[in-house]
Amino acid sequence: MGKDTGPLELSSRPKNPLEAISNGLGRQSRSLKRFVVSKPLGGAGGLVVLIIVFGAIFAPLVAPFDPYEFNLDENGMPVRLEGPGRDYLLGTDAIGRDVFSRIIYGARVSLMVGLGAVALGVTLGTIIGLISGYFLGKIDQVLQRVVDTLMAIPAIVLALAVMTMLQPGIFNIILVIAIVIAPGSARVVRSTVLAIKQNVYIEAARSVGATDSRIVFRHILPNVFAPIIIIASIWVGNAIVIEAALSYLGLGTPPPTPSWGGMLALEGRRYLENAPWLAIAPGVAISIAVLAVNMLGDALRDVLDPRLRSR
Repeated sequence: MGKDTGPLELSSRPKNPLEAISNGLGRQSRSLKRFVVSKPLGGAGGLVVLIIVFGAIFAPLVAPFDPYEFNLDENGMPVRLEGPGRDYLLGTDAIGRDVFSRIIYGARVSLMVGLGAVALGVTLGTIIGLISGYFLGKIDQVLQRVVDTLMAIPAIVLALAVMTMLQPGIFNIILVIAIVIAPGSARVVRSTVLAIKQNVYIEAARSVGATDSRIVFRHILPNVFAPIIIIASIWVGNAIVIEAALSYLGLGTPPPTPSWGGMLALEGRRYLENAPWLAIAPGVAISIAVLAVNMLGDALRDVLDPRLRSR
């Protein structure tokens, strides 16, 4: 009997923390591999998004030149409107700044605006949707009429209307785009809450005396995470487009801060005939970023949405 207890004692010992971490990483890597295999377009979009994020984070290491300083030739004159070539991959602008370096640094503004606006807008919409869908009554009627009013106005028109009352700046752009995102997010979260409230476990929680706050945060909010993630992934690309549109109209990020919309609006529009690369480079960057984010968002929607998962 004494010899037989040895293996049992060893098997009952707690696992090594490093082994538990490695097992968890292995499960995550297998899940990621299944996602890439089942959704190749989503995996490609996620890879492009990662490249853009790492390029923005390590911009000082990736960018070959300073995006704010103009470059000089052998005679000490600015290299103005130099075409794409070996020295300047995407050419230079009207005062000799490297376009490729400004594209890399412009990714910081686009990602900051996109992620910040989506985080703020989806959070605000989630709060409104939870309150409106759970309590209903007069609170729901007032909130939904406000949501209906904001949703009746086109996104770019609403952004322009609010932006004209504020000064151009990154924080104000994030706030404006968040106001555009919040109504649609609130409507989706509200409809999800109304469906979740019909489940038996919500009635069971009420029967045992659970408070409204406990029911909302413990039982309803975790089940709303899937649509929230889907909304956020889709709106990141839209937020980048709205920021570019505001910058194109002169209401976005003020110069000389590099932003894709600002580059397209200022140098790109002014020198479209003589130096078309000034408009093509930021336009292609915006298109690639939005396409990659939308591909990733569509794949996440197919994976996380129970109605589409079976397909």
